[in-house]
Amino acid sequence: MADLRFGTFLAPNMLPIYEAIAETVGRRLGKSTELVVETDYENCRNDVNDICFVCSLPYVHFERQGVAPATPIAAPILQGDRYEGRPIYYSDVIVHKDSPAESFLDLRGKSWAFNEPLSQSGYGITRYHLVSIGETDGFFSEVVDAGFHETSVRMVADGRVDASAIDSQVLAIEMRDHPDVAGNLKVVDALGPSTIQPVAVSKRFGPEFREEVREVLLDFHRDERGREVLDGGMIERWAQVGPADYDDVRRMLEACEDAAFMEIR
Repeated sequence: MADLRFGTFLAPNMLPIYEAIAETVGRRLGKSTELVVETDYENCRNDVNDICFVCSLPYVHFERQGVAPATPIAAPILQGDRYEGRPIYYSDVIVHKDSPAESFLDLRGKSWAFNEPLSQSGYGITRYHLVSIGETDGFFSEVVDAGFHETSVRMVADGRVDASAIDSQVLAIEMRDHPDVAGNLKVVDALGPSTIQPVAVSKRFGPEFREEVREVLLDFHRDERGREVLDGGMIERWAQVGPADYDDVRRMLEACEDAAFMEIR
């Protein structure tokens, strides 16, 4: 059994980044590591992982339920001027290249795909946006659970659904690595920004250990191999974050709860 268990709950196309982080943390701290690709959030809720790559929405959900097994310590700053050197991301609204839609509002009565219901980028931000524009009475004609952002991207590119909101980092990597898919898409809107998904450390560990892991992440871009890994994920560097940095996600969730609108339709 490894000394440290890492778990990822995020998009598969980011797996090489998480593998490199797990290996580097283990090497720097002198501990053996393993990375587990999780298929649901029960291991997160039950505090099975020592360090996890997790979406902000389930983190906030668990906290509000009185279950807060992990503490955010760092989050990526993405490459590109739109991110303003901050640990944020957008949810880019995509349609097929031949779609007449030019904005989110043009999607009324259209079909919509999302990755999974505990995703801030694919579900939480869309739900909040519908609340903020007063569209809670059935905006879409059909809402499809695709399972992953990458699946949603291909469903839109193939014309199986009309639109989807995709994590801007995941979308940029997909469009870079799969130009055949990118050629069938266009971005018509952007929702957000939201504070980007954190690396979180179990509260079973004390502040000294959390600081050690954070320092590894903050230094990640300083060597040649780390720079190469981060470039693969379109990451500029890592930044320190804490629980308060996710107040924006808390406010969005609270707005949806106050509107009694927790299911996209």
